Amino acid sequence: MNPDFGGQTAIVTGAAHGFGRAISLAFAQRGASVWACDVVEAELRETEELCRAAGGACAGRVVDVRDKRAVDPLVAEVMASTRRIDVLVNNAGGVLGQVGRPLEEVTPVQWQDIFDVNVTGAFYLSQAVAPHMKAARAGRIINISSGAGLGISLTGIQAYAAAKAAQIGLTRQLAHELGPWGITVNNIAPGFVRSNPTTERQWESYGEEGQRALVERIALRRLGTPEDIAYGVLFFASGQANWITGQVISIDGGK
Repeated sequence: MNPDFGGQTAIVTGAAHGFGRAISLAFAQRGASVWACDVVEAELRETEELCRAAGGACAGRVVDVRDKRAVDPLVAEVMASTRRIDVLVNNAGGVLGQVGRPLEEVTPVQWQDIFDVNVTGAFYLSQAVAPHMKAARAGRIINISSGAGLGISLTGIQAYAAAKAAQIGLTRQLAHELGPWGITVNNIAPGFVRSNPTTERQWESYGEEGQRALVERIALRRLGTPEDIAYGVLFFASGQANWITGQVISIDGGK
């Protein structure tokens, strides 16, 4: 399957590196006009350049998805420029540099920050694009959760596991709310992938024995790549997924 997204517009959050960069590049290579968003400007510009070097169209915007006052103007700009929003990929998230600590040591700010970037941001973007997708009676919203949302977090960060589970719940709820307008809402739950500075630090922290044990728990006996996640996003955004909504695909090499 190699879908064509020519003439379509896709917004991808968390696009500075890792999954978001791979997803942006995958859409750009297949003809979509990509609007890539992140708070890390330097790496976001690299994503723009990679998409353009591949022959695609990509506009990078520095946007904090936790701030509705930044999200709404972004969506307004996209609509003013392209007159359509076909795909929204809510990929922004992560642990914001936090590490696992005992429950009683977690501060309210630490809890809320992780919840906001992983759940509130997805809600704000979905809320902003919904009227335009409803008007078109079509659209794809794809949320990037985590295996932590279906089980436990390898990092031990309570807010991360809770937020990713909440994002899956949001996915299912929005699928039923937006379905009558032909809008599908689906979720991808990646396994562990070395895709950004945070996951690199996590990988190094395991040491050789821990790394070997992690890989041996995977059915395919290898780690995935950001491109593996991007292919799942392309499927959900494609015409082949017209009658699929409210679903979660675990892309984790088999557990």
